[in-house]
Amino acid sequence: MKNTLRRLRTAAVALGACTLGLSLLSAPAVAEAPSVQPLAPQSERAPESEQFSVEGVTTVGELRTVDGSLSRARDSRTQIIRHPGASYVKVHFSALRLAAGEYVTVASPDGRESYRYDRDLDRATGSDYTTDGQPGFWAMSVEGDTAVVTLHSSRAGRGDAATIDRFWRGYDHAEIKQYNFSTQSVCSTDARRDVVCYQNSHPTEFARGRAVARLLMSGGGMCTAWRVGNTNRLLTNKHCFSTQAAVSASETQFNYQCATCGGSNPGAGTKVSGLTLYKVSTGGSGELDYALYSVNNFSSIQGFGTLYLATTATTTGTRMYIPGHGDGSPKRLSIFEDTQNGANCTVKNANYNSWNISYSCDTSGGNSGSPVLNGSHRVIALHHLGGCPSNQGAKAHLIYNEIASLIDNNG
Repeated sequence: MKNTLRRLRTAAVALGACTLGLSLLSAPAVAEAPSVQPLAPQSERAPESEQFSVEGVTTVGELRTVDGSLSRARDSRTQIIRHPGASYVKVHFSALRLAAGEYVTVASPDGRESYRYDRDLDRATGSDYTTDGQPGFWAMSVEGDTAVVTLHSSRAGRGDAATIDRFWRGYDHAEIKQYNFSTQSVCSTDARRDVVCYQNSHPTEFARGRAVARLLMSGGGMCTAWRVGNTNRLLTNKHCFSTQAAVSASETQFNYQCATCGGSNPGAGTKVSGLTLYKVSTGGSGELDYALYSVNNFSSIQGFGTLYLATTATTTGTRMYIPGHGDGSPKRLSIFEDTQNGANCTVKNANYNSWNISYSCDTSGGNSGSPVLNGSHRVIALHHLGGCPSNQGAKAHLIYNEIASLIDNNG
């Protein structure tokens, strides 16, 4: 059975979750300037070999190529990268040729999300970014279908200061369903709801869910990750990434959730890039399937709290719940099996096999890497396999035995 990240719901994808305000139809990407003269021609889809493709990982975007530059000429200092209906845009700079005092910004049109890059690319004084082992760097993704790239300079002239050659654009929900293999992981009725729906009725579950983040790999794949312990450590699945290069190319996005139950247009939250890969499990994706890593700008995410691993095995019948980013959607909680205020999610088999427990609590592609917590709010499993009625999570106490020396699990 393949892992959950390739499994999407057969029910409506956005049921019960906040809507993203995205068009259900994709249109060709264009790079354009706010003036009459466009700065770049129509973009093209990158070759198939350059698209995101990892077995078991939900593909949530495609790579586009574009020929764009920013110069010091007054009418060439802004480049608009837009793909109508895209859920996000992530811009790549192949080169920066900035003089002292100059910088570029990558921002949403309304300015609520903005990232600044100086010539030294210092994360301590500028914004975070990701790398892929090739020349240049990737700006942090901007939510929505438009990224406004601007050169800020007091100099005159026509010399090129920055070159843009590629960007990732996020799929809308219809495209995610179209491009990903679907296997049932929502058991009966989808009972997941936005995390904020439980802020009053289940305040502890809501609070623990704050430590859970959406993980964007390279720019085209999606998983869930979460803080584990008291130090700069996060857990996700090995099948999400297993190399240092993949960690360096990733964004971990906290607080990507709706402000109101069933609301719309969640904020961008807080995004940090991957720093260091510490350990990955041995064996295949059906075994423990974990990756332990850290992030840059750790101080910016500490306020979202953390989770702790159970150090002993769970038991069949234990109440459980799962916070995560199924389908790459804003964070939702799986607390009930089928209907709100009905039967709680429970462990169906605490010893499904040597590595996994099983449950029918609802999940979908993108939930891989989600924590499975018990009623005492300890993580009892790391979700990674879908297929009703036996969705599965790797046993947390076995993971703890392998990473205990690398985390501070004293909660």
